[in-house]
Amino acid sequence: MPVDALRISPPASSRPAGSQTRPAGQKIQSSRAMDPNARAAENDLIREAQQGSRTAFDTLVRQYDQAVLRLALHLTGSEQDAEDVHQEAFLKAYRYLGNFRFECSFYTWIYRIVTNLCLDLLRRRKSRREDQAVMIDSSGEEMDLLNNVSDDRASANPDRELNRKFLGERILSALDELTPRERMVFELKHYQGLRLRTIGEMLNTTEETAKNTLFRATRKLRANLAQVR
Repeated sequence: MPVDALRISPPASSRPAGSQTRPAGQKIQSSRAMDPNARAAENDLIREAQQGSRTAFDTLVRQYDQAVLRLALHLTGSEQDAEDVHQEAFLKAYRYLGNFRFECSFYTWIYRIVTNLCLDLLRRRKSRREDQAVMIDSSGEEMDLLNNVSDDRASANPDRELNRKFLGERILSALDELTPRERMVFELKHYQGLRLRTIGEMLNTTEETAKNTLFRATRKLRANLAQVR
């Protein structure tokens, strides 16, 4: 089937129309954690898809589509951008599946495609359009970053919302001080809960380089948010 004829629709259950958790059975495992039998079965699917089986490729899409969309949503902060990345990621996977050499898991391979697409997008637009005080964690739940900032004043204080707006702007400014790669590594580590080794594989670099990038990102954020506390 020609690539142009391929259409991948984002899973309806993953659309961020509210704080939804990932349905049972949709948790994606890393190559290290994946059961050997499951890994072997997945490799069989990949080989069938490489030989032209659309059914096999569709099965791979169903297995990873929700995780891909949620990762893209978290990293871009925009539902529309996330759906665009989701579509482009699987189009690229379909186009280049013949180059897959089984040196890593399909999980790592497709996440690498997603993170590279998101890096490109973040480089094109330095900041997100969404409220940076609200992030999407790895389970799909909304997480308010400002909940961790102490505020001893009464909640009924009319200045509270102004203070939250100020803090939100400071967080946005601090995130914008990171390079796209620093921001990507920080979020993959702290919001997706991925290991540095896996992050390194996804970004086509070493675990040590990912660790150093995370250190720089954390140091910058601490410095820029020091007075917020």
